[in-house]
Amino acid sequence: MASIMGKYADFENLREQAVALRREGLSRRQIRDRLHVDNNDILNRLLEGEPPPAWTKRPNAKDDLRARARELRLQGMTYDRIQTELGCSKSSISLWVRDLPKPERKRTRAEASEIARRGWESTLHRREEERRAVKRAATEKVGAMSERELFLVGVGLYWAEGTKDKPHARRERVVFVNSDPGMIRVFTAWLDLLGVERERRRYCVMIHETGDAGDAERYWGELTGVDPSAFGKATIKRHNPRTNRKNVGTDYHGCLSIRILGSADLYRRIEGAWCGIVGAVPISVTENRA
Repeated sequence: MASIMGKYADFENLREQAVALRREGLSRRQIRDRLHVDNNDILNRLLEGEPPPAWTKRPNAKDDLRARARELRLQGMTYDRIQTELGCSKSSISLWVRDLPKPERKRTRAEASEIARRGWESTLHRREEERRAVKRAATEKVGAMSERELFLVGVGLYWAEGTKDKPHARRERVVFVNSDPGMIRVFTAWLDLLGVERERRRYCVMIHETGDAGDAERYWGELTGVDPSAFGKATIKRHNPRTNRKNVGTDYHGCLSIRILGSADLYRRIEGAWCGIVGAVPISVTENRA
């Protein structure tokens, strides 16, 4: 430190220059370069007590919310009421108004709880609107899908969710099981693209015993365009009383299993296509992540 201070021996004269430059509207970097001060501690001491010029402050998207929150706090509003008015989080409000006096409590606990509930509902509503907006934008961005794109999507979908062959147990057969109707729609469209005859497709519902197998068969039959009477015997999963199941209610339809007869050749084509996709990934991508 002594050697550093020796370099800036005429500290007071240097500080006068730094303060003058600051008041002219120069930034810290400009002052540092102008006075050749390369030590941040010394620069801090030179500019101590001098506020930065307004142009150096970064704009904050929440400045208006912050100002409004402080205004409402000065009017005597609690965090809950401010949250209801502005739809922002209480943690942000607390940060913005923590230096302001705390208003006196003027309501019962029940009233405060109701205000808090409305505030939280407002926050949830705002978040849901944001979530839907992002989803809509992403959906619109996809646009029309070419046959090649559907082919590649289907290969990736099967390799993620379908039955796969193992070296210790050769089972080269195509079986796809899923509970997501969107997944089933894409997979059946992919089978149509590959020319897999509907006569070779076998359907079976897999459902928990607390569900309605008949209703599930009607649901999946309507989705795939297959008469429920053509479905194989449903696979029923027994209930474990120690588990707290969430997949219950009228929206629960279990899983649909789609098995393709004589599918060894199709399975090999899928596996080969997946290897082609992996091989086509640019080497630079994997190297950059290493």
